[in-house]
Amino acid sequence: MDSVKAKKHLGQHFLTDPNIARNIVEALRLPDGVAEVLEIGPGMGVLTQTLIQHPEYRTSVVEIDRESVEYLGKHYPALQGRIYSQDFLKMDLGKLYQGQPISIIGNFPYNISSQIYFQVLAHRQQVRECVGMIQKEVADRLAEGPGTKTYGILSVLLQAFYDIEYLFTVPPHVFNPPPKVQSAVIRLTRNKIEQLACDEKLFFQVVKQAFQTRRKTLRNALKPFGLPPEATTDPIFDKRAEQLSVSDFVGLTQRVEEHKAS
Repeated sequence: MDSVKAKKHLGQHFLTDPNIARNIVEALRLPDGVAEVLEIGPGMGVLTQTLIQHPEYRTSVVEIDRESVEYLGKHYPALQGRIYSQDFLKMDLGKLYQGQPISIIGNFPYNISSQIYFQVLAHRQQVRECVGMIQKEVADRLAEGPGTKTYGILSVLLQAFYDIEYLFTVPPHVFNPPPKVQSAVIRLTRNKIEQLACDEKLFFQVVKQAFQTRRKTLRNALKPFGLPPEATTDPIFDKRAEQLSVSDFVGLTQRVEEHKAS
């Protein structure tokens, strides 16, 4: 097998420019002594071939497309025993890497890029870094700060635990097939916050609820939490979700916690 056909239902757009591939790989910083790198959706291995040239870390790949798995096994013998033929969204990274810190990299399928980041969040104590090529529109949203229309649920949740850097834009013509949109590479680096100053599960719920009706003020958007009127007199409740920073959402979650405890 000498090539793999990109499959639309898997959101595959294979990168064909080796210089861009090198730039993506060189964006890895390996914080906290990371020695394990996991590539998501390697396809025909344009990133993989650069990754395996780096002896300072051990590269593994996860690929759901059986045809790609067969191709990688044939063309990259150095990956023997480290090609995981499964769905990244269902992987237990803690079990696979036995709690070791890891970096994640990849040309992420557009149709599941948000889900990939939710999976990264679920393993945030282990995933110390994530370098991903995604749709530019999504990259803008994740790196955006409060006060903009693109700032949303994933922006807040990721920024609570990661520093996010928009690295560079990638044009459609360097892919096969070319996507109809621009792409971008962003890097997430785990920040120093190991534990938020609130119930983290509740924090996720508050952020999601606040943005589900983002046009409403927080006083109305957070009604499902049953806060009494006297608990929502603070001016913050006159704001909308997109106006709040991560620390504002932490404070908001603390108020919901206090109400639940009383």
